[in-house]
Amino acid sequence: MVLRAGELGRRDFLCVVTAGVALMPAWGRAGVAQAIGPRRSRVALVTTGDRKRGVSQVLKLLDLSGVKGKKVVIKPNFNSADDTPGSTHNDTLAQLVTELHERNARSITLGESSGPPKTQGVMEKKGTFDLAREHRFEVVDYEQIAEHDWIAFPSKHWPQGYSLPRHVVESDYNVSTCCLKTHGFGGVFTMSLKLSVGLTPKSIRRTMHQSPDMRRMIAELNTGYRPDLIVLDGVVAFTDGGPSRGTLKTGNVMIASTDRIAVDAVGVAMLKHLGANQAIMGRKIFEQEQIARAVELKLGVESADAIELVTADAESQATANALRAILAQG
Repeated sequence: MVLRAGELGRRDFLCVVTAGVALMPAWGRAGVAQAIGPRRSRVALVTTGDRKRGVSQVLKLLDLSGVKGKKVVIKPNFNSADDTPGSTHNDTLAQLVTELHERNARSITLGESSGPPKTQGVMEKKGTFDLAREHRFEVVDYEQIAEHDWIAFPSKHWPQGYSLPRHVVESDYNVSTCCLKTHGFGGVFTMSLKLSVGLTPKSIRRTMHQSPDMRRMIAELNTGYRPDLIVLDGVVAFTDGGPSRGTLKTGNVMIASTDRIAVDAVGVAMLKHLGANQAIMGRKIFEQEQIARAVELKLGVESADAIELVTADAESQATANALRAILAQG
């Protein structure tokens, strides 16, 4: 359900008006527009088949700060309960929560809306509720939140606008954890930017999947909130098909950044490195519509040469060198 301006409080109404005038800035806490223009972004990369080690190492490389005392909201990839990369691996999620606790997060909440399957059923199949008890985090099912818990945003390619959970828009600290994979239903790839689809009401997703502007619409969803940390699990990848099932290849990488465009650019470079379908191999990275529209919206880096890949060992450096060469092609 998308809330209209008349149903919102004064602050949220002003947020919507501001979004309509700017079309579209990046949004910070409580819907306050923030310009995050041209910049360089660090992307940490670790070559490993051990997810727990990978998460720990990329966060050290990124020198993660700002978590202490914050209420953290995690957005996983629980589109379905299929094996990784069909969904977030429990080892990745568990280690990420552990790292956040060690950095003294005030609280940690996982929020998701799966689709097409019911979110409750997906979480039960994945053992999410048991994991939450063991690792001390809360769980919110966005399928079950009330109408007043959604905030509406206008958008160029969304005729009726879109909405996101207030829980995410007003979060102290947002974390996204995505997988490395192609998308066989029009998205081309599904990583950090497309993760935002799971934050929308299910009722509006059909409109996006049927639109020729699907990739641009995906990017525009990201103007409503900003992750403070993105972790991409590329231990295994779909290089064709997806998002639930596809052609599986071993990637053995863990990637992290604070920049959604940078993460997706490096992720697409990794798919090219592995050898993916024509939709990936036949187009330059920054010409992919998700990324191109995100650049127009100033959601992160504007070009490949603004990405700084950081590593800590020779094997990771070799992977990074291969990806730099691919990124240099655009």
